[in-house]
Amino acid sequence: MTGEDTEQVVLHARDVHFDWASLPMHWIPGEPQATHTINVLHLALPEGERWFVEVFKQAVPLIRDERLKEDVLGFIGQEAVHAEAHDGAAAHLEAAGVRVRPYIAQMEWLFRKLLGDRDLTGRAAEEWLVERLGIIAAIEHYTAFLGQWVLDAPLAEAGADPVMLDLLRWHGAEEVEHRSVAYDLFTHLDGRYTRRVRSMAAVTPVLAWVFARGTRFLMRNDPTRPGRASLRGYRRAAKKGLLPTGRELLREIRPYFRKSYHPTETGNTEQAVAYLASSPAARAADAPR
Repeated sequence: MTGEDTEQVVLHARDVHFDWASLPMHWIPGEPQATHTINVLHLALPEGERWFVEVFKQAVPLIRDERLKEDVLGFIGQEAVHAEAHDGAAAHLEAAGVRVRPYIAQMEWLFRKLLGDRDLTGRAAEEWLVERLGIIAAIEHYTAFLGQWVLDAPLAEAGADPVMLDLLRWHGAEEVEHRSVAYDLFTHLDGRYTRRVRSMAAVTPVLAWVFARGTRFLMRNDPTRPGRASLRGYRRAAKKGLLPTGRELLREIRPYFRKSYHPTETGNTEQAVAYLASSPAARAADAPR
């Protein structure tokens, strides 16, 4: 499957807002570790998504395909709103007594310093741009998987807070909706298989580190003192369907290394669009003013 076969969805940002006033500390009742593993998204994603936006803006002048350029601009708009929404959730955690700034500072260093712009010109600057696009394409492979996972996961049945669940499913649905854009942009400007493999090999352990470290950090700084994060706790929550299982994650990695792979193999666009049509926040954003 190629980019020409992708569903013809017009991507646009939705100006969503979420009210966190009634959000409990453990918004999955009785599941502090599962709650905080997912809460890592609020600390890590805003910096990452702002970085996506800046890198994509640099790539726009190089795009020779008008449909792809349209998709990239829609992706930029959606990612900018995602960052703002998760910033709001992080601010709520801070107000509730969780020290989030030290961890956010680490994410700032990762995306602004390690992966940020460098004093390069000419061919070297283009190579650094394409290298980062390969990294983003690999990350978006995981966000598409997580987007589909959260649409399917039994979080509502576990009593998850409806406002938080709407944020996660609205975001997840948009990740599924735009899952091909980063890959198609990378392929359009470079697409070397060796770079694709190298990017995924680098991204996978870093994302595992981000979530493991973030979970430990949030559990340690939770003012209710729920105890320490543990591998046993992760496995227990995953067995209940409250987190992705290790087997699901490993199964999702393999297709990316196949030369014929395309992101349309991951996720269900029809399901994502249906959720966006029913999401309280998305419906409010799309309603006539």
